[in-house]
Amino acid sequence: MGGAEWRAMPGSVSCWILGVDTGGTYTDAVVYDEGSNSVLAKAKAPTTHDDLAVGIGAAIQRVLAAGPVDPGAVSFVSLSSTLATNALVEGKGRPAALVMIGFEEAVLDRGGLREAIGGDPVVMVAGGHTPHGAEAEPLDTETLAAAVTEIAPSVDGFAVTSQFSVRNADHEIAARDLIRARTGLPVTCSHELADALDGPRRSVTALLNARMIALIDELVSTTTEVLAQAGVDAPIMMVRGNGSLVSADFVRERPVETILSGPAASLLGAAHLVGASDAVISDIGGTTTDIAALRDGRFDLGARGATVGGHRTMIEAVAMATHGLGGDSEVLLADRASGAELTVGPRRVVPLVVTAQSHGDYLLSQLRRQLNAETLPQQWSSVFWALTAKAAQGSSDRGERQLMERIGSGIVAADTVVEGSRDALAARRLGARGLLRVSAFTPTDASHVLGTQTTHDPAVAHAASEVWSRRCDHRGKLIVEEPREFAEAVVKRLVRQSAEKLLAMAFASDGLSEAAAASEVVAAALDGRPRTSRLAVGLGVPLVALGAPAATYYPAIGELLGAEVEIPEHADVANAVGAAVGKVRLRRRVTVSSPRRGLYRVHVGAAPDSFFELEPAKQAAIGQANAAVAAAMAAAGAPEFELETRWDEKSVNLRGRKLFVEGVATVIGTGRPQLNYPQPDCPQPK
Repeated sequence: MGGAEWRAMPGSVSCWILGVDTGGTYTDAVVYDEGSNSVLAKAKAPTTHDDLAVGIGAAIQRVLAAGPVDPGAVSFVSLSSTLATNALVEGKGRPAALVMIGFEEAVLDRGGLREAIGGDPVVMVAGGHTPHGAEAEPLDTETLAAAVTEIAPSVDGFAVTSQFSVRNADHEIAARDLIRARTGLPVTCSHELADALDGPRRSVTALLNARMIALIDELVSTTTEVLAQAGVDAPIMMVRGNGSLVSADFVRERPVETILSGPAASLLGAAHLVGASDAVISDIGGTTTDIAALRDGRFDLGARGATVGGHRTMIEAVAMATHGLGGDSEVLLADRASGAELTVGPRRVVPLVVTAQSHGDYLLSQLRRQLNAETLPQQWSSVFWALTAKAAQGSSDRGERQLMERIGSGIVAADTVVEGSRDALAARRLGARGLLRVSAFTPTDASHVLGTQTTHDPAVAHAASEVWSRRCDHRGKLIVEEPREFAEAVVKRLVRQSAEKLLAMAFASDGLSEAAAASEVVAAALDGRPRTSRLAVGLGVPLVALGAPAATYYPAIGELLGAEVEIPEHADVANAVGAAVGKVRLRRRVTVSSPRRGLYRVHVGAAPDSFFELEPAKQAAIGQANAAVAAAMAAAGAPEFELETRWDEKSVNLRGRKLFVEGVATVIGTGRPQLNYPQPDCPQPK
């Protein structure tokens, strides 16, 4: 699509919605007409990570200029983003401290918590509550205050988890208030994000949220400024990982809920565009591939929370798999006993053909130098440049500082500054923290060599393929015979890795083991290797492919899996379409426990309310859940909504007598966002 497209529609426009998706590679925008359920205009612009306003502004300006769209007639703006997802997949995020109240240190080795913490500081203090909400031990505010004061200069936020805080959040609230008063930094409480008892996973969720606050706040602030400059005065909504919408202000405090926001929006858009009831839907972008199964017209919500970048959270999200596999994924060469093997991803880099737009002459000169060298350097066909001046001065790692000093402020060929394996590892760490940009060979470059993509000048991609074709494995054998063969091998590898990921999702949807997709039998079937046996594996439902690179790679993937491939109209902006058609949907649960016969406690956040009969406790729980949903729906931008209420009760039979164990009141609110009504026939929310 050449920047933007406009489609004239008959009749008057009843309600215009501006959908925007900020992805790892492109920012997409659509104008959606709610009256005719049609995409009126669409546009794309490169995502500018150094300054998000540039890419977002360009996409919005292009879509508004694509046809007779009056900016003042936009009823609301809906925003989705892969920024939080990509940050987790790539290991990025702002430093944050984790405060654990009432836990033993051994808890850090459960639920993937220690891996999530990484090098960030942890504070362990006394306190916490029992499963029924009674205080187990007083909160040690003295130790907490001293630790917070010491740590604050090195972090951008705090996460707080207290033992059984979902049954009584008093200690989390007290710790939050203390930390905010002493530091002025944002604080995330685990009970505000999750209502389950699993302390380690609540901690992971809260810590990731603390790391994401600045990132999402920047996105919302930037979008607000860009819209004002474009003349759009309308409420801003954001897509959460479960596909529902919430107001921008609502999500500023809960940014972790936007993980899988972009993928969820894409799936919503796909379901809207194709109308299929059963399919495997795959959205491939520059950074990730997101896969989900559609059954009977619905997507399942993950039963145990979203897992992204290896981190298991308690965030409700569409059940999907997100992989670091896209058009801009780094191509690597791994030496095996049987020879060298190409792999694609999971790290995103800048394709060489993109870098060539601004540094083409330099790239060509460096690639020719490498081609003419007697021996091929270890860091071939890749370049670095620092994103900020003096970016690594604050690093405690001497090697990182020295590498950044050699790189300087301009672009530089990697092989001229990397002097060994330590430098190579330092470069990867700096890249993961967003301090160093890397440009290297990707499937996008391979597609330019093959002519299946023609967006950029392919000269640099051809030169880089020549360099790669000179590469030998550890036995001294060339990995390919000529440059085009290398490009074909890269695309083939992306196709094969994608097929395995698609099969894993299909297996999981059928109740089978995802691990089977990587088994020797499946590999043999995909490769067509067996001669004596007959093996076949594939998809039994259509494959719906989304994303800008879909047309480049998915016909071959469908052929490998024996599946019909459908790339719907507007597939390239399905994420922005999904953002526009979503609804606000919020759930609140209130638990009733019974510490002894005849006593019932309603857990509502802070200290629980006590009752001496079950029915009043049950009604109080339902009332509290209703009130919480009503307040949350208004804050999320949908003051008019429908409610669904459910009561689930657990009991045991003790010597022929029913004994109450626990009850949970669940209330779900659903509604469309409140709209600006610039046009008289814009429909009211239902």
